[in-house]
Amino acid sequence: MSDRVAIVGVGIVPLRVQSRERSFRELTFEAAARAYADAGITHEEVDSFVSVCEDFHEGTSITDEYTPDQLGAVLRPVHTVAGDGLQGIAAAVMLVRSGIADLVAVEAHCKASNIVSHQQVLAMALDPAYERPVRVTPHAIAALEMRRYQQDSVIPDEAIAMVVVKNRRQALANPVAAHGSSISPEDVLSSAPVAEPLRTLEISPYADGAVVIVVASEDAARRAPKPVWIRGIGWASDSPWLAMRSWGQASYAQLSATMAYTMAGITDPPREISFAELDDTYAYKELQHLEAAQLASRGEAARWIMDGHTRQGGPFPVNPSGGSLGMGYCFDATALYRTGAAVQQLRGEAGRVQVRNASTGLVLSWRGVPTQTGGAMVLGAL
Repeated sequence: MSDRVAIVGVGIVPLRVQSRERSFRELTFEAAARAYADAGITHEEVDSFVSVCEDFHEGTSITDEYTPDQLGAVLRPVHTVAGDGLQGIAAAVMLVRSGIADLVAVEAHCKASNIVSHQQVLAMALDPAYERPVRVTPHAIAALEMRRYQQDSVIPDEAIAMVVVKNRRQALANPVAAHGSSISPEDVLSSAPVAEPLRTLEISPYADGAVVIVVASEDAARRAPKPVWIRGIGWASDSPWLAMRSWGQASYAQLSATMAYTMAGITDPPREISFAELDDTYAYKELQHLEAAQLASRGEAARWIMDGHTRQGGPFPVNPSGGSLGMGYCFDATALYRTGAAVQQLRGEAGRVQVRNASTGLVLSWRGVPTQTGGAMVLGAL
């Protein structure tokens, strides 16, 4: 049995600030229908299903019980990954490589517009004895990390603002993006302060959406119309405790990227990878993740963004889709949106945001404050 695994189907629902006319079940059904059509299969051919979701975000318990109907998975094997989206892809890869399944559908959805108090929900992940009582907010935690990262890597405020400008503008050419706009660095730097030094426009705005990714064995992929190969994948978690983490560096990203590179046989990431879809939940994270993934050396990420090195059409495009800053942030579905965008690039189907000569792409994810959990995946056209 071959160990090669591919993504053969992608179903993406366009992200919207609000989707009042549809429930998350309807969004998930649409994503599944698109994914199965893209893979050239029916739901009856899928052997197993993975639902990536978190009860706190859904407002109900055992949320995977609400997804089988939409996926065509009633009375079929379904399990939940309450974690990062790439951990869901990794679970599918393991199901395939173990011989348990030939086709696995990975689902994630988000109805952020249903959540009244996002910060209070996220605060439930903080340590209840030492951290929650002091009422520190998730954005304040991100701001502390941002300041330490800026100090360690010598990142000026203007470089972080340029990440927002780049991603928002690139999203204007992406039909599934919810937050594309043409703004200036001055607009970002003058936006309302949230927690020093973090500003409003440096935070990815929320959006509603759903994604389904179909993962296949090599035999099944050979029968699919447009397979994209998973060359390497990795995931890691550092300590979620605020007192026991490395504030300046994204250790989870470095560990997971190293794991994915080893599996893919990547020895020189900047030369061997064509583009990257990196988590940019906060604007500084794009730069931090560039360095953690060994794509840029410490301090070099700031020069890259200021010189236009990472824009669409530049030497190393980063988030040509617009990232979360331009497309919208949708919790655990975010990593699957990054995955879908990378697959479209490698198929040559990215339209106005297409990267020239895209042959190998990196997807890198982060689960968000207060976690130190993330994943990395190397995708190849061949």
